[in-house]
Amino acid sequence: MGQIAADGPASAEGTRQKIQTIALRLFAEQGYESTSMRQISEELGVTKAALYYHFAGKEDIVRALIEGMLSQITGLTEWARAQEPGPDLRREVIARWAAIMHGQGLRMFRFLGSNYRLVRDIRGEAGQPGGMAAAVSELFTILTPADASLEDRLRVRFSLLIINMTG
Repeated sequence: MGQIAADGPASAEGTRQKIQTIALRLFAEQGYESTSMRQISEELGVTKAALYYHFAGKEDIVRALIEGMLSQITGLTEWARAQEPGPDLRREVIARWAAIMHGQGLRMFRFLGSNYRLVRDIRGEAGQPGGMAAAVSELFTILTPADASLEDRLRVRFSLLIINMTG
């Protein structure tokens, strides 16, 4: 077994990302409860000690996954808030949302949906402001102002929902 090289912050962050990618794939394939840290380390080709250097356990990996997704969605929301409202903004946000959901984002949303209690326990954010649901809700509000037609509101919501479902 190899050792995860950590030649500075950039390398360590890349390693953390690799761990998260592999763990999320394993969680999706076999379930969170059925995936062990040993399996994650074997898939990475590193020792368990090297894996534990980066994450104390599966919950820490999930926490990092949630924080990463929330950061992307919050970043998109903040960017959208600073733009001029209108159809061009809606198209650009939908394109950026698709980029987030492509690949790992879709897998992450499916994981979140099928592990709601686990995620709630880890984050403790059920219904609390500032969570993922709040960020997505704010994004809807930005894209569909109060005077938007019902058709426009539904178009935006369905566009984002379809992207979530298909990646």
